[in-house]
Amino acid sequence: MDLGFECLIRFGMSASVNYLNELSSIILKSAIAVHQEMGPGLLESVYQQCMILELRNQGLVVNQMVPVRLHYKGTPINKDYIIDILVEDEIILELKSIEGLLKIHEAQILSYLKLTNKRLGFLINFNVPLLKHGFRRFVNNL
Repeated sequence: MDLGFECLIRFGMSASVNYLNELSSIILKSAIAVHQEMGPGLLESVYQQCMILELRNQGLVVNQMVPVRLHYKGTPINKDYIIDILVEDEIILELKSIEGLLKIHEAQILSYLKLTNKRLGFLINFNVPLLKHGFRRFVNNL
């Protein structure tokens, strides 16, 4: 991975669009590699562990099961949402292994983007014959 000076996020600056696009390419290639190796039909947790390994092998910082604290009118409430995978503290990955993606899954990733003020997220359903039918990109003020 050659992200060069675009690797601004590690210095606490906002990531550039070019950097996000480079990360997106790595994420897509990693998801394809996982899907080709494992195939459809496994549990979401299996794909999650494989994606983490694949992304870390690409030299990326990857966090899993990241809690998102919810607030109501500025007051924290005793409920967190959990992001499946957060890549380079910039891109949210919501993984599925289901028959088909629904509007509620799209609403989920969009909510995560808004709640965390992240600009880019992917909804990936591994339970498809071709990954391109289960890979969706979402933006928030990009």
